Amino acid sequence: KINKLILRQSRKPMSFKNKESLCDERNFEIFFKEHAVALRNFLIVKFSDTELAEDLTQEAFFKIWDTCAKVVPQKAKSFLFTIALNLGISKKRHDQVIFKHQNLIVNQDNYSTNESPEYLMEEKEFEDKFKSVVANLSDKQREVFLLNRLEKKTYKEIAEINKVSVKAIEKLMHKALLRLREDLGDLNF
Repeated sequence: KINKLILRQSRKPMSFKNKESLCDERNFEIFFKEHAVALRNFLIVKFSDTELAEDLTQEAFFKIWDTCAKVVPQKAKSFLFTIALNLGISKKRHDQVIFKHQNLIVNQDNYSTNESPEYLMEEKEFEDKFKSVVANLSDKQREVFLLNRLEKKTYKEIAEINKVSVKAIEKLMHKALLRLREDLGDLNF
């Protein structure tokens, strides 16, 4: 992927000049060739996952390209690395929430009970519907809901993790709970 593109670069030395715009395709290509391998290697060391590092590298370059007019050329490299690092942290955080949620459900599935088969069937149907509704929340709403309700984190802790205000977390949670109540009925979430 990235390595093949870098190997295709010409033999003559190229250099991205900090005074030039990244919106020019040629300048962006030079910028990519100068920093792609270093960024990928940095991300491999940071996250110990080559595939994730390659994905994050590509995504970071896509984000730089999408906002090229706003990128100050002198700070493009540090901006690129910051974007990639933040994307990786968000991905890992999201994966942890999903992993903990899956483990909680697996652990709940493994307990034995003396409940009637009808009750167990209704419980399973509700659980499936609940999972579906939670999965259909926006990424941020789902993350806030799962962190608060499964991991028992406070709004303040979640706000610190996401680097936003407590008010923003309250609003996300409110929207998530409204959606859950709409789709599941008022069950005291």
